[in-house]
Amino acid sequence: MCHVIVTCRSMLWTLLSIVVAFAELIAFMSADWLIGKAKPASPEEVGDRTGAPREPYRPTLGIYGRCTRISHMQFSRRDTLCGPYAENFSEIASGFWQATAIFLAMGIMILCTVAFVSVFTMCVQSIMKKSIFNVCGLLQGIAGLFLILGLILYPAGWGCQKAISYCGPYASAYKLGDCSLGWAFYTAIGGTVLTFICAVFSAQAEIATSSDKVQEEIEEGKNLICLL
Repeated sequence: MCHVIVTCRSMLWTLLSIVVAFAELIAFMSADWLIGKAKPASPEEVGDRTGAPREPYRPTLGIYGRCTRISHMQFSRRDTLCGPYAENFSEIASGFWQATAIFLAMGIMILCTVAFVSVFTMCVQSIMKKSIFNVCGLLQGIAGLFLILGLILYPAGWGCQKAISYCGPYASAYKLGDCSLGWAFYTAIGGTVLTFICAVFSAQAEIATSSDKVQEEIEEGKNLICLL
């Protein structure tokens, strides 16, 4: 018989697992890892039709994507174009970034799998006599290690030609040059920290769902068990 067990700790772990997976996925797909050096407006963009000055813009560069501005002569209209600069894996600007993409992708795949499984832990708490929470916690720890490897290797690629074109000639491995870090990089770091928090917290979720109070509710014949 299926018992639906919901506790504060198990629900919090489930929500955190989903948030972490989405955060890492969004960061990986974003082009806002590096914010390039400011580029002055072109003569056509110096002022709009009202005479207001145009501010310099800063293009952004991701692991495999980028955002830049395309100017149009008519009405000095400006469009920001975002998309992948690499059509395939081999065209990613740096070998270090290729390794980063591999490690991040592996970590994100594991996190997405855990996030999917975590939804069903309300009904199924063990499989083959092993706690799902403990297994998921172990997988989250492994995913966290992949994410750390990816984030460590990423700055080593700042010396590639693509990064230099955005960050200036002083950019090199682990040196930003004229660039600054974008929100995607910080989101990936925050998601990595939360990944290890989730891995540790999975043990608390397992304890909460196998507590004496839960067992008492099961013995009383209840199928829906909600405990604070």
